[in-house]
Amino acid sequence: MAGPNHGALGSTFKLVRILQALSLLGIIGMAANFISQIIQHNNAPSEVLVGTLSVTCVAVLYCAITYILYIDDILPFLINIGMDGMLLIALVVVAVVVGKPLSYLDCQVIGSSSVSESTYQLGLELKKSFSKEGAKVQYGNWIGASKVTCYEMKAIWGLSIALW
Repeated sequence: MAGPNHGALGSTFKLVRILQALSLLGIIGMAANFISQIIQHNNAPSEVLVGTLSVTCVAVLYCAITYILYIDDILPFLINIGMDGMLLIALVVVAVVVGKPLSYLDCQVIGSSSVSESTYQLGLELKKSFSKEGAKVQYGNWIGASKVTCYEMKAIWGLSIALW
């Protein structure tokens, strides 16, 4: 499974694709966890989280396909450059939309609490904010619900920026 011999650039391509896939899988895990918590409270997740999850799922699929095509030595490099550019634009949009309210938020002042307390606080925030079933979770209000939520969203934001 060594793939074609393109020297240092080929090795760099393989390494970067693996690191991209790992970062994207981290984003998918955290975003899916948030969406799961929101749905457990019978609310609709925000468009920001759904969009982040959608873009990163497509990006992971793209990384896997291009890696396989590279290993089989049938990857068209010019088309790959164009597709990488389009993926870059999508990830920039994700980073900007996710980061706009996060850039002003200081996670340390939210409060010092344990993970179980933070989950409890998130549940209280969701119950308090949404009295009727099926209500939409507002991203700007939700990210400040707990310290852990804030840090996890900042991790998603940071990984999105790192993928540039």
